[in-house]
Amino acid sequence: MERIPIRHINASHKEPDLSENFSIRDIQNLLSGKDMLQELHRHDFFYILALKSAAGNHDIDFTPYTVCDNSVFFMRPGQVHRLALKAESTGYLMQFRGEFYFPQEKVSNQVLRKASNIDHYQLNTGGFKKLLSILTYIFQEFAEKKERYEDVIKANMGIFFIELVRQHSIGPSDTASLYMQEQLEKFLDLLEIHVFTHKQVAQYAAMLNLSAYQLNAIAKAALGKTCSELINDHIILEAKRCLLATSNQINQTAYRLGYEDVSYFIRFFKKHTGYSEGTEKVTL
Repeated sequence: MERIPIRHINASHKEPDLSENFSIRDIQNLLSGKDMLQELHRHDFFYILALKSAAGNHDIDFTPYTVCDNSVFFMRPGQVHRLALKAESTGYLMQFRGEFYFPQEKVSNQVLRKASNIDHYQLNTGGFKKLLSILTYIFQEFAEKKERYEDVIKANMGIFFIELVRQHSIGPSDTASLYMQEQLEKFLDLLEIHVFTHKQVAQYAAMLNLSAYQLNAIAKAALGKTCSELINDHIILEAKRCLLATSNQINQTAYRLGYEDVSYFIRFFKKHTGYSEGTEKVTL
């Protein structure tokens, strides 16, 4: 079964001394006066592209974005993307594995999840300038590698995430109580682990010692979607990753996602995406 190519931090650079858990690159030096074109792939690490001045296109999990000045792209491990970046672009590319940024404080982990749940940030000049100054400091620490530089980098990463969340426009999740936010985090974590084998809201509610009504109310208040919609969204996204980005056959994808009835999976996929099926592949 064909998989989308997965990139690793240490496989993304030529320098042999770069850490396997963290790196930050100056975009101008990375491009070296040439356009960048990266075909569809995924990472096993967090990926932050902060662009002061830029042009191009960026597709993340099949959602297209136009690359503009003062923008930040934040990707989680496992997401699929395709990037075209013009040679004159400037900014920073920061990449890190979860093992590198491992704050024990629950609040810090929530801030990372909250920041990374948004793929694209479009900021004003003043707001981006704050973020750029933090990344510049991180870049200098990484280059100089003075005593306890990793601790300094992690501390500034935390500040970067907080500032990024602050600058994002207030949405439904900002009004949710701390308790609701904690339950939502637990649900999303369970969804990542069990979605291919557990597709009923009641199953997740039982794991959290909640009623299905309570769990749905939390999801609706925080994200504006029901639990069933979140479950379906997760399944459809992974199906697209398999069917639209590889040569995998539809029966292989159905089985991988926990559907023994391929015909049912085809109807489910078509209902939620509008794509039609061919004899062996789902096609546009």
